[in-house]
Amino acid sequence: MRVLRDLSFRYKIPLRGSLLVVITAVLVTGSLMYREYQDLRADLVSTSASLGRVLAKTLVTPLVHDDVWRAYEIINSPFAATGDGNPQRAELVMVLNRRGHVYVTTHPADYPMLVDPARINPHFLRLQESITHYKDFETGAVEIQDSDKIYVLTPVVSDGVLLGTLVMGYSKSAFLPRFYNLAKSGALVTLLVIAVLLPASWYWAQRFARPLVDLANTMGKVGARIPEDGEVVVEESRDEIGRLATAFRAMLHELREKQSLEKEVILSERLAAIGRLSAAIAHEINNPLGGMLNAISTYRRHGADDPLANRTFSLIERGLVQIKDTVSALLVEARFRSHPLTRQDVEDTHTLVQPDAQGKGARFDWTNGVDGTLPLPSTLVRQILINLMLNAIEAIDPGGHVSARVVREDGSLRITVTNDGAFIAQERMEYLFEPFVSGRETGHGLGLWVTYQIVRQLGGEIAASSEPGETRFTVVLPIPEQT
Repeated sequence: MRVLRDLSFRYKIPLRGSLLVVITAVLVTGSLMYREYQDLRADLVSTSASLGRVLAKTLVTPLVHDDVWRAYEIINSPFAATGDGNPQRAELVMVLNRRGHVYVTTHPADYPMLVDPARINPHFLRLQESITHYKDFETGAVEIQDSDKIYVLTPVVSDGVLLGTLVMGYSKSAFLPRFYNLAKSGALVTLLVIAVLLPASWYWAQRFARPLVDLANTMGKVGARIPEDGEVVVEESRDEIGRLATAFRAMLHELREKQSLEKEVILSERLAAIGRLSAAIAHEINNPLGGMLNAISTYRRHGADDPLANRTFSLIERGLVQIKDTVSALLVEARFRSHPLTRQDVEDTHTLVQPDAQGKGARFDWTNGVDGTLPLPSTLVRQILINLMLNAIEAIDPGGHVSARVVREDGSLRITVTNDGAFIAQERMEYLFEPFVSGRETGHGLGLWVTYQIVRQLGGEIAASSEPGETRFTVVLPIPEQT
């Protein structure tokens, strides 16, 4: 039973429908066969009752004159010409006198004259009880339990006086061949009906179960990750299952948004914490760093003119300047004065990265859709563009393809930079905008972090997507309303 209970609705519903079809067909066929049996029985009783009334009238004279041989001839004559297989032929005909004893019978060897037939066949005890309950001398049929015969009782009456009772016994099996033929025909029709209804039932049950099965399969995919819209296979409609599927799809959409928001919040908090820590460290490093650079400058102005010392201090100075540049990159500050962004500012970034692109033989598609002046700090927007384009050029193989597109769209400045270099694995995407995270051997991994910090300070959004053959970075910066 547990196996059936755990069976998929894909099979459970069709099986139940098939079982219902079979039960219905069997019940209908059984009821028709029972009705046919009752009709055959009623037909037999009706014919026998008519014959019995005729014989009863004919037997009046022999009974009045006590003419046994004449009575014997009368009860034998109607059945002499009929075959043994005729269901209308009585197997036993008997005339009982008023006391219920045998007066004459077609089987005198089994039921001698003037013998109580109940002593020979207990069924006659029931027949005698039935005779005593007759009123108005009516013809009736008696079917005794455990008996293979149906008895038709007809009173023999003369001038309102009961002279005896005509008993005709018919075998129940006499009309069974006809009944079996009808049963075979009914069974054949039932099988044909089942053969037609079962496939139809299975088909419609499968169609009915499919939305529920699809919904269950889709719900089973929900776990560590939320299925995307393309993975959600549910049938939405106005019925109960359809409304459930619609609610489930809406729930998945809300879960994806919640998951995305949680990731964004976690990333923002992590980057903010790193930014605060980096800024604090940078400020602490800049103070002694500035002092050391000043000391080197003072030495050069007032120190001895020793070539070896000068070369040594030049190396130290370049190292300290590199440290200063790296530390300065950690101190991203968007709130400083910068002229509004113009079309030429954007065009200058393309000019600046052209040598790097040519050095790799890159195919560079450039679109500058900025027209007029935008109230955005040009220095920071230029830094975003340069960082993204240099990263794209660095990521491609020699002869690769880079595309940069800057357009004004729906009250925002949209920057899209793509390249056909090696795609970024999913495990790296989660840490892409953190400092000192680089997928290349060269580079300090600060470019994207600085870009992220600038975008956030300008109230914008940055997104990255990567697949084999294309890596795309998209920046959307809201354009403030000019006052």
